[in-house]
Amino acid sequence: MLSKTNLAGIAGMVALAWSSPSLAQEMIVKLGHVAPMSGGQAHYGRDNANGALLAMEDLNAKGIKIGGKTVKFQILMEDDAADPKQGTAVAQKLVDAKVNGVIGHLNSGTTIPASSIYNAARIPQISPSATNPKYTNQGFKGAFRVVANDSQLGGALGRYAVDTLKVKQIAVIDDRTAYGEGVASEFVKGAKAKSSSLQVTQQFTNDKATDFSAILTAIKAKKPEVVFFGGMDNVGGPMLRQMKQLGVNAKFMGGDGICTAELPKLAGDGLAEGQVVCAEAGGVTGAKEKDMQAFVDRYKKRFNMDVQLYAPYVYDAVMTMAAAMQKADSAEPAKYLPALASIKYEGVTGTIEFDAKGDIKNGTLTLYTYKGGKKEKIAVVR
Repeated sequence: MLSKTNLAGIAGMVALAWSSPSLAQEMIVKLGHVAPMSGGQAHYGRDNANGALLAMEDLNAKGIKIGGKTVKFQILMEDDAADPKQGTAVAQKLVDAKVNGVIGHLNSGTTIPASSIYNAARIPQISPSATNPKYTNQGFKGAFRVVANDSQLGGALGRYAVDTLKVKQIAVIDDRTAYGEGVASEFVKGAKAKSSSLQVTQQFTNDKATDFSAILTAIKAKKPEVVFFGGMDNVGGPMLRQMKQLGVNAKFMGGDGICTAELPKLAGDGLAEGQVVCAEAGGVTGAKEKDMQAFVDRYKKRFNMDVQLYAPYVYDAVMTMAAAMQKADSAEPAKYLPALASIKYEGVTGTIEFDAKGDIKNGTLTLYTYKGGKKEKIAVVR
């Protein structure tokens, strides 16, 4: 049995703990992160999650203060499996958890429906990778993105196909997702704006397809100089394999969905030297290239893997949201949202500022090809 003296001592320790400045002055800020952590796009999801974790670790190491309290950031990781229904389910889960903000989703097809849920709850959302223009065209004040949209990305690829590759016959395949259909549509618009005589053949697949023999056979008969694919690398890689098997001799173009470190593995011997031309939303030049390389090196050291695609943009999205909270001296969504809308943050991916819709201002694009099984930069364009 405890003596009265011991009881008094314990009571004093409890009181001290409650009154301890280190505890009383700490604030927990919860940020939701959503990406496909399972399924065919899980490698993207892990890449994004790692970017968020690295940002959280850096923020917590800084010991930043908001409202006079030292902030401890927490990341609540959710898996939407690139499925719109699962995306809305986890969005509601994050709302119920009363997160202070959301980083995600990865895909346009999940980001767009989930954004309605965050908007209703007045929770700011920054997507590091959703590029469909519909996301920011909804008029939601709390919806932002840190990458160029499909109009910029698809259009740039379309112009490149006509101006640089001088093509006159193209075939377009999209996977019928919000992203795939959107970027393919913008590619066609950009190409046709440069050439009124351009011949376009269109085919469709889905984001889980593995057999493309029928559509590739139909395309082959048209003798395209370029096959543009609107979709992700888990479909684009096998498509390249089957193009080689069927003798479809054409350049293979696509957006950031295929512009990954994983593509050479997925395509195998179907990936010829310089055959692929893809565009990644974002891109740095000059002094910023050193910052990006430093991030890439640090990422590999921390996670023992290479950056796939979006990790730097996830990192910047987290840091930008945190900077807005610091600027507003509050982590309450209603209070820091105006600061986020007017932010100017120097990230590893470049300067982050948003226009009235929530799109990044002066978004850059980087054109790549593949040589020796590795991505090689062609140019950074706007």
